[in-house]
Parts: sequence; C-alpha cells; structure tokens
Amino acid sequence: MYDYIIVGAGSAGCVLANRLSRDPDRRICLIEAGPPDTSPFIHMPLGLAALARIRSINWGYSTEPEAELGGRRLYWPRGRTLGGSSSINAMIYMRGHPQDYEGWAKHAGDEWGWESVRRLFLQMERNASITDDHHGTEGELCVSDLRHVNPLSRAFVEAGVQLGYPRNADFNGASQEGFGLYQVTQRDGRRFSSARAFLEPISHRPNLELRTGAQVQRVVIQHRRPIGVSLADEMLRLKAGGEVILCGGAINSPQLLMLSGIGNGKDLAGLGIEVVHHLPAVGENLQDHLDITAMASANGRDAIGLSLGGLPRLWKAWRAYRRGEGELTSNVAEGGGFVRSDPSRDRPNLQFHFIPAYMRDHGRQVSFGYGFTLHVCDLLPKSRGRIRLASADPAAAAAIEANYLSHPDDAGTLLAGLKIARRLLAAPAFAPYRRAEVLPGEEIQSDDELLAFIRGRAETIYHPVGTCRMGRDDGSVVDPQLRVRGVEGLRVADASVMPTLIAGNTNAPVMMIAENLAGMMRRN
Repeated sequence: MYDYIIVGAGSAGCVLANRLSRDPDRRICLIEAGPPDTSPFIHMPLGLAALARIRSINWGYSTEPEAELGGRRLYWPRGRTLGGSSSINAMIYMRGHPQDYEGWAKHAGDEWGWESVRRLFLQMERNASITDDHHGTEGELCVSDLRHVNPLSRAFVEAGVQLGYPRNADFNGASQEGFGLYQVTQRDGRRFSSARAFLEPISHRPNLELRTGAQVQRVVIQHRRPIGVSLADEMLRLKAGGEVILCGGAINSPQLLMLSGIGNGKDLAGLGIEVVHHLPAVGENLQDHLDITAMASANGRDAIGLSLGGLPRLWKAWRAYRRGEGELTSNVAEGGGFVRSDPSRDRPNLQFHFIPAYMRDHGRQVSFGYGFTLHVCDLLPKSRGRIRLASADPAAAAAIEANYLSHPDDAGTLLAGLKIARRLLAAPAFAPYRRAEVLPGEEIQSDDELLAFIRGRAETIYHPVGTCRMGRDDGSVVDPQLRVRGVEGLRVADASVMPTLIAGNTNAPVMMIAENLAGMMRRN
C-alpha cells in the first residue's frame, strides 16, 4: 500500500516523485504507461525528428475533424515514456511572460502569480550559460546554450533585426520580445528530460517504486475518496489518508477522471459509467498554440538535408556527437522570436521557431534536398475546445475537439504572423542561402489565399493545456491546491490545470506546477 500514487512519469510526475519521496516515511508509486526512455533517438537531440514516428514512445493522438481547418484531423504527438513529452520535445527552455502568471493569480491566488512562480523556476534551474539574477544555477534541471548553431539560424536572428525587431540574448530575461537563439534543456550535448533531471538521480530510494508499461484504467473511488488505481490485471491500493495525483497531461488526465466517474454526469451515464461526482468542467477549456509554416529552398551550403552527397557530413556529425558537439546536438528549432501582431498590443502574441531544414508533417515525411522552415504560432488564442470520452474503454483514445480558429480573431492573428514570416525569409540575411519560397508559394498573395493556406496547412505546435482548469471558483476542476473538487485525496498536476495558455513553450511551466504542488503539500 502507498501513501501517494502518481499516475504519469512525465514532466510533472518525475518532479513530484522526487519531491514526495524525500520523506523516507512515505511510500510512493510512480506509474508510467510507456516504456523506459532507452531509445537513442530520445537522448540524441537531433533524433527528435524521428520521434514522431516511433509509436512505442508516443501516444500519437489525432483530433476530431476540425471544422475551421477543412475537416482535417490534426496529428498530436505526446510523450509515452519516462519523461513524457520532455523526452520527445524540442528541449526549448521557456517560462512564458510574467503577465501569464498574473492572469493565473486572478484565477487561483497569489501562489500562482509571477513573483511566486519565478522563485520556483530559479529553484529548479541549473543554467550553465547565463548566471544573472534571471536564472538559477543550483537546481536539477540543466539548461544551456546550444552546443552547435547552424549558420542559417544566425541568419534568421539577423533577419529579425533587419526588419526592425530587437535582438534578444535571453527570452527568459528582462524582456521576452525580439529575436535570438533558444536555450535548451541539455547537458553535454544530450537531452536532459524531466526523467534525467528528477527521476534518474533518486531511482535508488527504497520508498519509491517505479512501474513502466502499466496503464491506469481508472481511479477507484469509494465514499468520495480514492482507495487506489486499477491496472489491467491488478489494483494498487492507497493507505488510509493517501492521495492519487494525476500527471497524465491535458489529454490523459481529464480522460482518466471521466473514466473514474468524475465529469459531466449526463455524458458519463450515456456511456454506462457510474457517476461519482458531477463536474462538468472536466475536459473543457482546451487551448493550444496553432502553428503555420513558411518554407524556402536552400542551396545546401549550410542547411541540414538529405542527399547522397551529404553522407560524409553525416559521418562527421556522428563523430562530433560522440564528443557532445556538432550538428546532432541541435534541438532542430534553434532560432526564435517573439513579436506583436499589432504594435498597439501590450506584449508579444506571436512566437517563431526557425528550423535550418525542411520539416514536414511533424518529421514523419522524409524530405530530400535542402531548405529551411519557419514556424509561427498564435500565443494567446481565444478559441476553446474540449476533451471528451469516445468510449468507456480505457484503451480507446479520447476524442480531441480542439476547435481551432473557432474564434474569428485567431485567424487574423495567424494571418499577420504568416506575413511577417514571409518577410523574414525574404530578408537580406538569407540571401547567401535562399533559392525560392516553397510555402506558401509565390503564387499565393491575397489575404483570402493566405487564409485558405492557413486553413489547409496549420498544425499544432504541441502545447495543449487547460482541460482540468484550476481556480477559486466552483466551476473549476481543481482548486488552487490542485485538489479535484468534490473528491478528497485526488489531485491533478500537469498542463491540464493551466487556466490559460502561457505565451511560450509549456514544458518548463509544467515542471514548475509540480514543484509548486510539492511545496504546498509539504507545508500542509
């Protein structure tokens, strides 16, 4: 029997397992549906280009047909291994904008405001490159500059400056706005996931049990309190007064709540699920960063690409990687930018990710030749979707209704971003490398044509949040201490509790959420 059962050994679950197992008198079980993180493609940073195709470590979800995107089903890769999505992402270390967390504080109190969470970010961070007051140097999460920067990524930063935007050496520093190179969660040129940072160093603790390849089917609840969790062939039990903490992410956590009888009572009853607690907000409030790409062909001078003539370059890169150097240490999305779609806005609402290579269909489509790709996403979308059960079968994927572009303002924001992206790729800084625009294509010029291109090509940039929203109001799923309303001893700690999306990549904020919860539990 356990004091704490943590469901999901991802970005948040590994942090919680580390913090809660510090007390030797508490017995913790950490459960992961996927396998151990042994794939070499996980640890080699450039290997992320292949991770979307490895189904054993990726849930490989798809949305329902999206009405505003031509009825397309969008592919949503999510991590299914130790470290979760921190083991398959682009390793970008980004906290977001201070205003994001001031917004959270209005929903959930000052413990989620910027000054409170900033302290937690610094506490967790071990930055090897920047040591000023904006960064931590003694935490477990290794953050560093890129070991290798492609010349095209430097050209991208120069292109931003040529268009009149500021140069920014630290997106997590005094200001987020401008163009620069991303910092990454790496150590010695290898990926440094949440599992490597928080789980691997404490795997010897006798009070921590780790189970991989074990998918939880439901939380077993009696008298409004969990008594354990059900796996395919056994039940893991809690001690009296113990807690279950869901860390499955914005898709799996609301799905598991609903499978356990917590959600919209009418919907659950319609699937034959016994209703434990009617909580209609479960699965609602889904938000994600929708992304559109511009692309240009390159002369092969420095772009990463596939060709027979590139084999010697690949061999050289492999030899360098064995020393923790070279192109294979690239996180792929090396260059970044944060700008405003309209100068009247009070902060950036567009984010760029620059890739010095062709990148199509999340890396699932192999592209021969040389080129470069520029992603731009709407940081503050107004559209809202939901997660719902498609079946009472725990093995069936949940239905993802992202409802992208359902708010009319979102299409206009992406249109503005795509126009800026085209200007960036046409800037003088790219002249030594650029051949021609590939996407959207020179023939596409009018706003209507560009909007049609967006609706036909836009994809996720992998930041779903909000489906177990935290708040002080009765309409939220969890309270500010991340306790599920109406049930004792059950919490959620992952991206699903975010009331609103942050303006940036979500991985570091998810780890911070777990750190904040661990502190609350320790104090209480």
